[in-house]
Amino acid sequence: PACTMIDFIIISFSYARIGRLGLMRLSVGRCGAKSLIDIKHRKMLPKAVILCQRCRMDGAGQAKNEMIVRGARVTDAQAIADIYAHHVLNGTASFDTVPRTLDQTEQKIADILAHGWPFLVAECEGVILGYAYATAFRDRPAYGFTCENSIYVRAQHVGQGIGAELMHRLLDEAHACGFRQMIAVIGGGEPASVALHTKMGFTFAGRMRSVGRKFGRWLDSVYMQAELGEGDRTAPAREPG
Repeated sequence: PACTMIDFIIISFSYARIGRLGLMRLSVGRCGAKSLIDIKHRKMLPKAVILCQRCRMDGAGQAKNEMIVRGARVTDAQAIADIYAHHVLNGTASFDTVPRTLDQTEQKIADILAHGWPFLVAECEGVILGYAYATAFRDRPAYGFTCENSIYVRAQHVGQGIGAELMHRLLDEAHACGFRQMIAVIGGGEPASVALHTKMGFTFAGRMRSVGRKFGRWLDSVYMQAELGEGDRTAPAREPG
């Protein structure tokens, strides 16, 4: 047939968030995707701003493999360590050269949660697909309203919108923690990471040239920055001290 109807679940969004996850119907044909229809609200949505993933349905028509973003637990440490190890050993986003051990990963999760800072994981059917967290940018008190992010996605799921969904939540939760600015330090100036941060509203803040060396080459660090909430337009309720 020229056209087939396939059910999808929206798991991430490109430039705009549509709201709660909703069941969509995608009309596809020889020319590819034609339109996206919000079945509940009967709305036509532009396919260019939505990333979708095929969703299996159970007998009652309920989604079985919806991705969720939730708070990390210490018991997630092995999956988080595995994801990070791949990027340490194969990429330049991290300037580490030796992956963290399981004990080190458990301690890192516990330390971040103990501070009340956000540590998130993206999960589907019990599998951790990626994670993100925010920590203080620097230890000195005057930096107290600025955080630094870290985000990694399982290698085989890169490019599926998981990083964008994690970043949406991380921005919201970092703001809820009282942070006013978020800094991204992008090792190697990796284009995919720069593109993700740009899409999420970050702006270029600077480049440190040849500050790292890995895999036999010199690496830059790119700094990007996003304002959280009111940013610097208002004074905080308390001053650092």
